[in-house]
Formats: sequence, C-alpha cells, structure tokens
Amino acid sequence: MSDPSPSISNVRKPEGNSLTAMLQVHNEEHRYLEEVLTDLSTYVDHIVIVDDASTDRTVEICKSFEKVIKLVQLPASLFAEEWKLRSILWQAAASTSPDWLLAVDADELYEERAKRNIRGLINQNRYDSVSFRLYDLWGSRQYYREDNLWQAHKGATMTLVRFFKDYPYFYPKMQHHVPRLPLTCSALPGLTTDLRIKHLGWSGPLEERVEKYVRYKKMDPEGRWGNVAQYESILDLKPNLLEWKEED
Repeated sequence: MSDPSPSISNVRKPEGNSLTAMLQVHNEEHRYLEEVLTDLSTYVDHIVIVDDASTDRTVEICKSFEKVIKLVQLPASLFAEEWKLRSILWQAAASTSPDWLLAVDADELYEERAKRNIRGLINQNRYDSVSFRLYDLWGSRQYYREDNLWQAHKGATMTLVRFFKDYPYFYPKMQHHVPRLPLTCSALPGLTTDLRIKHLGWSGPLEERVEKYVRYKKMDPEGRWGNVAQYESILDLKPNLLEWKEED
C-alpha cells in the first residue's frame, strides 16, 4: 500500500516513539479501572482520560496514577451520544502531541506477549496502525466465549495508531458501538497481528451481565447500532466457552 501522502511519510519515526494510551471512563470504581491503569503504567509512556460525569471515586483513582497526563471531566454524561464522547477523547489525546495512540477500554488488558512486542510495533516506519485479537472472557478469566455471535477474536480490532497532526480524523455519528478509532485510520497502512486483548467486561458475575443486557435493550431496542440477537444471547445460561491459555 502506498503512503497516504508524502507529508505523512516524512514524519514517520522509525525509533524513539512514545506511546500514549487513551480511554474513556464512567463510574469504574468497583470494576477494573485500577487494575487496567496499573497494567498500562508498566508499558505506556502517558495516559489520557475523559471521565463521562462519574459520580463515584473514578476521577480520584485516575488522578492517583503518575502517567495520567491529561484528565478531562465532563459536567454531564454523553453516554447516549457516544460519537461525541469518542471525539472528545481523541481531541484530548491529540492535544498532547503523541507519537502513537493506544485506544483502550476501561475493562481491557493486553496479554504479556503483546506488551513485550509493543515497542517493536511502534518503532518502525512501514505501518501506521496495528490490529489485535479481542477475546471476550466470560464468567471468569479462565474462559472466553465463542459462537456465531461472539467471535471478535477471529477478526482484527484496530487499537494502535500512529498520530499525524495534519491527517483528517472523524468518527461516524453513531449513538452506541462507535469504533474506538476514527474511521479514516482504516486508510492508513496497517498490520494485523495474532497478539491478544483480554476483554474483562463479561467476566464478572451473572448480575453484571444482566445489567448490561438491560442497558443495551433500553438504549438500542431495535438493534440500530448493534445486533439484537447478540443482546439476547447475553442471557444464555450455557454459552459455548473455550479455555483461555496464556501464551509465552
């Protein structure tokens, strides 16, 4: 694939790149936030966060991490207009003049192999985006779900992108299930890896999954932004689960 433009080619750095993680949060005190930020702090240089009007200790937790260099606190929640929330996060991260941006959700951990390889992924001048395999851990951290509705891990999820100051970025105006990176990032030369992300959002107790089911059905009853069949499958009592195995 040819370079998007000569100006972009001229600003690619093959070494010495910094890595900035960006994530949006809302009432994460009793979920995975502290674990996620602790883990991120071991392998990224900076963290940028947008807090979507939390009412618990989420902001306090974020402020306790030294690598959080920018924290935007919204006065009112934009949860029902997710594209705006994603856009604000992107603008906040872009304002820090990053080299590479890692779009992380507040319930995701990268496997050890991915963390060991991430510096090599950003210190090269051939690719401008990197995709990973996203596994939905289910009911515990020992298993992940795999069936015809739950197979994100069989595809590629772009989460890592080189930042270009003068490149056009925008998000689709979707209320929910908005891509974590701007659509125009897909036009950049990309690398697909077999490195894995552990999505913990479904790994909690049944009560948490029921709460998410109710929320999805309320915010998207007709499946305009997602898949109604997948929403219904959240309540499956015996989903097909496969063992999660850490890889050296």
